[in-house]
Amino acid sequence: MKVLLVDDEVGLTHAIARGLRAEGHAVDLAHDGISGRDAALRGGYDVVVLDIMLPGLQGYRVLEELRGGGVTTPVMMLSAKDGEYDQADAFDLGADDYLTKPFSFVLLTARLRALTRRAGATSVPVLRAGDLVLDPARHRVSRGETPIALTPREFSLLAFLMSNPDRVLNKTTILQEVWDDAFDGDVNNVEIYVGYLRRKIDVPFGRASIRTVRGAGYLLEPGGG
Repeated sequence: MKVLLVDDEVGLTHAIARGLRAEGHAVDLAHDGISGRDAALRGGYDVVVLDIMLPGLQGYRVLEELRGGGVTTPVMMLSAKDGEYDQADAFDLGADDYLTKPFSFVLLTARLRALTRRAGATSVPVLRAGDLVLDPARHRVSRGETPIALTPREFSLLAFLMSNPDRVLNKTTILQEVWDDAFDGDVNNVEIYVGYLRRKIDVPFGRASIRTVRGAGYLLEPGGG
């Protein structure tokens, strides 16, 4: 599932993005109405999570412009207000769901899955690289018939690598996609976690699917042996 999350509460958006990425989903962030609208209009998302109170352009107006522009992507509105008239306004403008803050991450993800199902979206695809299989929906990884236990961070890193086979990914890009924009740690954390992954998905099986491209980054080779 590819999600566009539009909310000016930076801490909240980063926390949600971390959780979704750990489950193998792709997440883009926008912190104002204009950039959120522009990203949604470009398309490619399975669902848009849109706050009502946004700088630049309010969520209601963003939603109105999306529907007016022919964007049919499911939209979940977020708001600190739970009045029935606020919800009615959102649905009248074309919202597909409405969630009141504060909310639990478990409820959010369940509602997002329901939205994509109702929209007829395909389920999150199982990722494969040779006999290495990652199932985002079930949060499972296996090599052949052997299950592999990964931490949420390792799982998210592997999902990103497997979503970009035969593509060299530099450390900065990996940090932005697997960690989040607010992470201010050492870029070499990527190297550490790649090492963790290799010891779990490659070394026990005599494989070398994650290759280091000196000075450029990392490459997952589907047929790496």
